[in-house]
Amino acid sequence: MAVSTSFADIGASGKETLQTLFITGVKNAHALEKEARQILSRQIERVTNYPEVEQKLRMHLAETNAQEERIDEILHALGEDRSLLKDWATQIMGNMAAVAHVPMADEILKNTFANHAFEAFEIAAYKSLITMAEATGNTQFLAALRQTLQEEERMRQWIEDNVEKVTRMYMEREARGEKADR
Repeated sequence: MAVSTSFADIGASGKETLQTLFITGVKNAHALEKEARQILSRQIERVTNYPEVEQKLRMHLAETNAQEERIDEILHALGEDRSLLKDWATQIMGNMAAVAHVPMADEILKNTFANHAFEAFEIAAYKSLITMAEATGNTQFLAALRQTLQEEERMRQWIEDNVEKVTRMYMEREARGEKADR
């Protein structure tokens, strides 16, 4: 699909519209990181039998906190503030998502699958935001956005690389009659 990447022929109101779209995207990214923090925090509280998973979740939570700080810096540089409503709503969604798998006998597997999907969602969101930054001339934010994208891609890849391992550990614990859900 051929898509024009030049916005040179649009007027001032069109450029203002594009800038507004970028700012909205940054606010959405802030809310997304709030949601991620809630999900990770709740999972870390519950994971007990998978130390490698817990360690990776803790590491990614630290990255998520840094990602939120980077987004805050971008918003500040744009003279904007985060969307409190979006932050509030996504934090609630994050908590709900995190507890949705609690009653499942295979909670660790459900969380692994959901985390993989969430990372893919974040990757797509940051790729879109990078495209918007480039198109609107907000190139001073590209390094921060690309750093976050790389962190999300690494986490998604780690999850993908460990689905089989986590599944085998879960199955072995179940077969031994040990607590395996988390």
